[in-house]
Amino acid sequence: MKERKRESFGGSIGFVLAAAGSAVGLGNIWRFPYLAAKDGGGLFLVVYLVLAVTFGFALLTSEVAIGRKTKQSPLTAYKKLHKKSGFLGVIACLIPCIILPYYCVIGGWVLKYFIAFVTGHGADAAQDDYFTGFITADYEPMIMMTIFMAVCAVIIFIGVTSGIERSSRILMPVLFVLILGIAVYSLTLSHTDESGVTTNGLDGLRVYLIPSFEGVTVSKFFYIVLDALGQLFYSLSIAMGIMIAYGSYVKDDANLMKSINQIEIFDTLVAFLAGIMIIPTVIVFLGADGMTKGPSLMFVALPKIFASMGVAGDIIGTLFFAMVLFAAITSAISILEAIVSSLIDKFKLERGKATLIETLFAFVLAIVVCLGYNVWYFEFDLPNGSTAQILDIFDYVSNNILMPVVAIGTCVLVGWVLKPEMVINEVTKNGEKFNRRGLFIVMTKFIAPVLLLILLFMSLGIIPELG
Repeated sequence: MKERKRESFGGSIGFVLAAAGSAVGLGNIWRFPYLAAKDGGGLFLVVYLVLAVTFGFALLTSEVAIGRKTKQSPLTAYKKLHKKSGFLGVIACLIPCIILPYYCVIGGWVLKYFIAFVTGHGADAAQDDYFTGFITADYEPMIMMTIFMAVCAVIIFIGVTSGIERSSRILMPVLFVLILGIAVYSLTLSHTDESGVTTNGLDGLRVYLIPSFEGVTVSKFFYIVLDALGQLFYSLSIAMGIMIAYGSYVKDDANLMKSINQIEIFDTLVAFLAGIMIIPTVIVFLGADGMTKGPSLMFVALPKIFASMGVAGDIIGTLFFAMVLFAAITSAISILEAIVSSLIDKFKLERGKATLIETLFAFVLAIVVCLGYNVWYFEFDLPNGSTAQILDIFDYVSNNILMPVVAIGTCVLVGWVLKPEMVINEVTKNGEKFNRRGLFIVMTKFIAPVLLLILLFMSLGIIPELG
């Protein structure tokens, strides 16, 4: 059988934008600001930045190098590198299979809010029972999810260059401009509460940027480190097969180190701007307690804030949810591509057939997730102490258990079985310099596996979370 010619990105900028688009998703937009506010503002930022250029760099470089070296997707790349490591590929492919259905459900929620604001119904979206009423409805969440999933499937069906790369070249610059614009606007906000106290956006910026050591013990600092470590999975799209799939489309003559550095900078900058966009806005209108709302911040608290702004709130709300929708789409297509590319490489399927198979599979599970908020609603206590519904269980299994397992396995494979030189040689194959070489080796062999093991134990409830 004739070997099918593998698709590739047209250039390095296409790869960087696609990879950045993958990382800039829903987790970056609500989770990063929430953790920063919870973990001492500037203190969390410093810890996060240190981990991004050490831990994040090591795993991101390893995964992209594995992809380009093997020219395979996650399902088959690990086995091609080392026959006994094929199980890591199976887990790495299983992760996006679990994430995609519930991610598309949340993408449908974002679409619903975008439609509400763009059609002038932002005030309705600010009502107390709006979000709960929507997600518990019989059909509307499924309809929104279906539209969102269909858009992503069409982009993947078109292909790597014409679909993923072209959409990323359009969506990512627009996304960045929207985030930057809303971030700047948030700093101009001012609000006077019932007691006559006025708070402005710069007050919120100080909460975000100035390190707070109040109540920080050695134990608390350790948990801040673990929070930042967990956030890096979202911020860099590592340990879920995506960067291996995208790396497999990078041409052999591309400067891999330069591209990886650009991805790091872009992702970190967007995460930072997401904090400026959200934290000052919430501090101005809701105070510090507003940042404790977690995921509901986006769908409950922010619409109320937009409604209180009057006409300007309708415009800002529309731009905000347009930005979140673009971020959700660029992330969802990368999750879908990790699976589709695996089906193509493993079973030699045509792209259209592989896309259809996975989309139908994800659609069925997404319906299950939607039903988890009405006819199949239940509450389940997870080992880490949180209470979960179906969506939360999917998220817990994929993000809290399987992703650390894959990351640990990748560190062991690269650091001890194949040796770090395998990645270093791939990155420098065209004569490029490998910056942070010593750091990469130490991080991959020793520090990252230990931190990841602790993170996994905490998720499993073996190490209790800090109350």
